[in-house]
Amino acid sequence: MILARWRARRANRILIDQIHGEIVAAARAPALFQQFAVPDDLDGRFEMITLHAGLVMRRLRQLGANGEAIAQDVFDRVFEQVDDALREMSISDVGVAKRIKAMAEAFYGRNKVYDEALAARDSDRLAAALARNVYRDKQSLTAQSRALACRVVALAAALEHVPIQAFAQGRFKYPNPAGEPP
Repeated sequence: MILARWRARRANRILIDQIHGEIVAAARAPALFQQFAVPDDLDGRFEMITLHAGLVMRRLRQLGANGEAIAQDVFDRVFEQVDDALREMSISDVGVAKRIKAMAEAFYGRNKVYDEALAARDSDRLAAALARNVYRDKQSLTAQSRALACRVVALAAALEHVPIQAFAQGRFKYPNPAGEPP
C-alpha cells in the first residue's frame, strides 16, 4: 500500500512536470520577445509564465474537480520553480519568502483581471492589463499590447478544446498560435 501511494505521487509529479514544461516552453517562445517585444528580463519572463500558466489553470478550473486539483498542483509547481530560481540568485530565505508572497499575489491578481477580460470578451480591457503588466505602460494601449491581447484570446480559445484527458494522461500540448513557429 505504501508503494502504491508512492507510485501514485510519482506519477502525479511526472504529469505536473509535463504540464509545467509545456507552460514554460510556451512562455519562452521567441515570438513573444521578438514579434511582441516582451521585455527579455526577469520581470518579462515572470509575466509570460504568469500569463501562460494562468491560461492553463483557467481551462483546468472549467473542467471540474479533477481539473481544479490539477490546477492547484500546477500552481504549486510553478512557484516551486520560482522559489528555486530565487535561491539560485542567492536570495536569503527571508527574502525568498517575501518575494514569493508578492509574486503569488501578483500572479493571482493579474490572472483575475485577464480572466475577467476574457470572460467579458473585452479585448481592450485585456490589452490595457497587458500594457500595464507586461510592458509597464500605465498610460495607454499600444500596438504591442493589442497584438499580444489577440494572441492571448487565440490561446484561450484553443485551450477551450483541450479535454481533461489530455491533462490527466500527460498528453497536454500548449496550443501554438497560428503563424508562429512551433
